[in-house]
Amino acid sequence: MEYVLQKLYTLPAIVIAFTLHEWGHAYSAYRMGDPTARNLGRMTLNPLAHIDPIGFLMLVIVGFGWAKPVPVNPRNYRNYRTGELVVSLAGVTMNLLIAIVSAFIYCAVLKFCNISFLISGSGNVLRTIIFYFVYINLCLLVFNLIPIYPLDGFHVAEVLLAKHIGPKPFQFLRRYGSYILMIIIFLGVFLNFSIIGTAAGFLYTNLMKFVNMLFGIG
Repeated sequence: MEYVLQKLYTLPAIVIAFTLHEWGHAYSAYRMGDPTARNLGRMTLNPLAHIDPIGFLMLVIVGFGWAKPVPVNPRNYRNYRTGELVVSLAGVTMNLLIAIVSAFIYCAVLKFCNISFLISGSGNVLRTIIFYFVYINLCLLVFNLIPIYPLDGFHVAEVLLAKHIGPKPFQFLRRYGSYILMIIIFLGVFLNFSIIGTAAGFLYTNLMKFVNMLFGIG
């Protein structure tokens, strides 16, 4: 029962993280000159437009999942290089902002709510839900910045490095990136070690230390 409850507590964070991540891509693409996502109804804050049912369930159950990718046409960007960078980074920027705002809310709850509420069942549930808002968004931030196709980090690396190291590494990753990504994920599950979780945990610890310091929480 406790396991089921913990999974339920992650649902608000997953829905909002996926929704704002994909909305960020759609909105930034539109601002860069590409109306594709808007014309297809993806420049919306309606979660149903962005949630992939299988990807959503996978994230809830096994900790790895995905949303529906936002369709974009880079040829429409007013400036291809700038457009690719902005659109690729827009999703993870939204995840970072959600994590930061949630960290402030978490510390505000600790600072200003009375101790009886904090140790109550409702207080524990609230703190758990806010914790997942911070941690899940940091996990998505780290995961999507991996420079392997089709993740956002690949597009950033391609724009920044292709002129310096040539197109061949990126052509290889476009062809085999999905398989490499699956191998990395399954090895992590098999070895019970997640580079993504470790990196997200490091970011979480330091973010919370910083926000705690701002609130004067020892």
